[in-house]
Amino acid sequence: MSAASIIFYIIAAFILGTGILAVTTRKIFRASIWLLFSLIGIASLYFWMQLEFLAAVQIIVYVGGIVVLIIFSIFLTIKSGEEMPKPVLTRSIFSALAVLFATGFVVRLISLYNFKPNASTVFNLNVNQIGTQMLDTKNFGYLLPFELISMLLLAAMIGCIVIAMKSKDKDATTFQNSIQ
Repeated sequence: MSAASIIFYIIAAFILGTGILAVTTRKIFRASIWLLFSLIGIASLYFWMQLEFLAAVQIIVYVGGIVVLIIFSIFLTIKSGEEMPKPVLTRSIFSALAVLFATGFVVRLISLYNFKPNASTVFNLNVNQIGTQMLDTKNFGYLLPFELISMLLLAAMIGCIVIAMKSKDKDATTFQNSIQ
């Protein structure tokens, strides 16, 4: 086993471990921190594949943007130190069965195709080509999904602000009623 394989398995184990911790922890703030570490692990996988631009985008967009947005949403909407309620046993059983089914399905799909490593194929990605592809409106362009995701994030931010404002108004009304 080469050093590159060992590094890959270490990074993969880190991503898998932090992903599992993000899903199974009962404190929502800790879940967002584990998600942060998982996304950093994915960026390190991009660095390992020598795709520095994608790694930088991963860190800037997901780690720097999405996770910070999630953390601020948690602080604005609920008490971050409280534990989430324990999941119902039937939901846990169904989710475990869904994970096992999905894992088996993916393993079956992978086994159907012969993925042979081709050392002669090298990623030939130029930042100019990536930018052109991202903002292209013609064939295989990503402008529409890019705009839809930005609108989705804007709607999520507005929703978080509205939820935070409603809970503050409710708290203020309760406080004023208790004074009278």
